Amino acid sequence: MQRVDKKPILKRLLSNNSYQLKVTIYSKEKKILRSTTAMLQSVQKKTTREIYESHRSRRPPKLMSSLILWLHNVRSMHNVGSAFRTADAFGIRSVFLSGYTPAPPRPEITKTALGADESVSWRQSADPFDHLRWCRENGYTLSGLEQTHESRLLTGYHPRPDSQICLLFGNEVTGIETNLLTHCDSLLEIPQFGKKHSFNISVSLGIACYHFLYISLPSKEK
Repeated sequence: MQRVDKKPILKRLLSNNSYQLKVTIYSKEKKILRSTTAMLQSVQKKTTREIYESHRSRRPPKLMSSLILWLHNVRSMHNVGSAFRTADAFGIRSVFLSGYTPAPPRPEITKTALGADESVSWRQSADPFDHLRWCRENGYTLSGLEQTHESRLLTGYHPRPDSQICLLFGNEVTGIETNLLTHCDSLLEIPQFGKKHSFNISVSLGIACYHFLYISLPSKEK
């Protein structure tokens, strides 16, 4: 009886299966590529000009256009620049600087602010009580972002839409000085759930500003 060498047959079968597998993978890849291409064609980024025009067509709510950000003894120029950029994005009235907080014009501030230090009004005084007096004379409520036993969660703070609020932020390490804390009308704390106990000040600025924007928007825009 003649023996049949099965190796060539097995080789052909494996080759055929491999070919079919390659065809299947190629077909799937083509479908994915077509799907991705269609998605990219349907989702297009705005140009810089389109973004600028959409921003010009919007008006910030009154709560935001009267809001003031006050930085006292904030050491980092990058944090100061970030405050200006955030203030510009949210349509905030002004930035107050006091103590040894650096003030424009400084290249380090402008670099982070992307020029917002020229578009946002600001006021600087070494003596923080100059700003405090201004707030009292102009009917502003002073709210400090600080972790104290008297602080309330930011998420539970809902001022009236016509409120005039000055948000006070302190040093990156030590926070707001005690002599200023006692003059705050309210103390606010951002809720946290991790093992660390604080945010970078530029992050805190963004969170706080977005909260005030959100609560001041009409229900249909939320």
